[in-house]
Amino acid sequence: MQKNEIYQGVVKTLGSEGEGVIDLENARAFVPGCLGGEEVTFKALKVKGDVIYGKIESVVSPSPDRVAPRCGVYSKCGGCQLQHMDYSAQLSFKKQLVSNCLRKLGGIDFPVSDAVPSPEIFGYRNKLSMPVGNDADGNPIVGPYAPRSHRIVSVDNCVLQRGWCSTLISCLKLFMSRSGYKGYDDATRKGDIRYIVCRQLQDKHIITVVATRRIKLDAFAEILDREFTNFTLLLNVNSGTGNVIFSDKWSVCRGQGFFEGEDLGIKFRAGANTFLQINDGVRTALYSAIVNEVCSPDAVAIDLYSGGGMLTAMLARGCKSAYGIEVVKEAVVCAGELKEMNDLQDKMFNICGTVEDNIDKVLSDTEGYERVIVCDPPRKGMQRSVVRAIINSGAEKVVLVSCNPATLARDLGLLCGTLKEDGANIIRSDGDGAYRIESITPYDMFPQTKHIETLVVLNRK
Repeated sequence: MQKNEIYQGVVKTLGSEGEGVIDLENARAFVPGCLGGEEVTFKALKVKGDVIYGKIESVVSPSPDRVAPRCGVYSKCGGCQLQHMDYSAQLSFKKQLVSNCLRKLGGIDFPVSDAVPSPEIFGYRNKLSMPVGNDADGNPIVGPYAPRSHRIVSVDNCVLQRGWCSTLISCLKLFMSRSGYKGYDDATRKGDIRYIVCRQLQDKHIITVVATRRIKLDAFAEILDREFTNFTLLLNVNSGTGNVIFSDKWSVCRGQGFFEGEDLGIKFRAGANTFLQINDGVRTALYSAIVNEVCSPDAVAIDLYSGGGMLTAMLARGCKSAYGIEVVKEAVVCAGELKEMNDLQDKMFNICGTVEDNIDKVLSDTEGYERVIVCDPPRKGMQRSVVRAIINSGAEKVVLVSCNPATLARDLGLLCGTLKEDGANIIRSDGDGAYRIESITPYDMFPQTKHIETLVVLNRK
């Protein structure tokens, strides 16, 4: 097998990132943009032993699930992986992805429910965050990074974003061309503007320019005035060299820097750095399902990795009380504001610190009550000490939310007993775990992409 050679084969199945898996005589190839059962030709971009990483060249026999991508830069951009797949097939793929991960990685053989679809499969994102750079002629460009690189793919719009995306990009380019400000060059670490970020909150927009130094945005605000009726504009100065978008250096250039909103009866205040799920329709469906599973007048909810406290507040309103544990200080401040805005002073308790350092105390303080644990960890999943604390907690019910099927399989396996700790390793087990699974439901928070959110409900054995 040689690099840059053209090969032909039939797609056996799809990998975890939506790529086609093709078995050749002496190698296995992974090729994005394929569908199961298709015969395709592809170019070998990288050959490592008997593994090939390829790029699709042509589809000899297309699948009935193949559709034309809406985006003109779909094959170049790293944002989407499944635009060539019919949406019903996307839902089936994601259901199977969750099931396969749980079985192969966690030893869990439990029926996965059909994925809950998104009400909108394009234009569903309420938040835009894109790097800003320059083309070969020095003109400003805006767009996502190409896969596994910091090379900006220039776009005028994104089909996953709301309709205001193209307007905002156009306004920024006009401002930069008039002001002379340059986009940022990762290689030379020179330039003025690094990112443009915008969050939509109902009919309001929180717009942030991330720059390497303090720059004037009055002229940008005047341009925005022509297109946006209700916005606040912020400047974030980030002169660092890492991949973090925001620094802690903020200035409000127009408006208050935040807006107030309401979701499922909870009033909240959102700024540029407030975490909210990017798909409003699926977020409402997911949070409603969690509230229905957890809330009762006698229950005490313990919300691990609670973020800005939105879900904690919903749980506090429907339960006897709710505790939220979150390590990010700014998020805990937001949670405190939620508590005040919704008159939950005696029912909602926000703790700033790591979950592993605080879960034992919260469990001790709530001993004797009917406890329900809600856990929505980052992609890396839970620390083992947290899993052990949940196992030993005696909580009647555990509700897990995960954006990563692989780490979900690990954590769920430990809770259910199909996995166990063996020193530093985790191995298969035939033991009897502390919890049994009641339901596993994927929620398609991210249509057209490989990502999936999963809700798991467990009851204590």
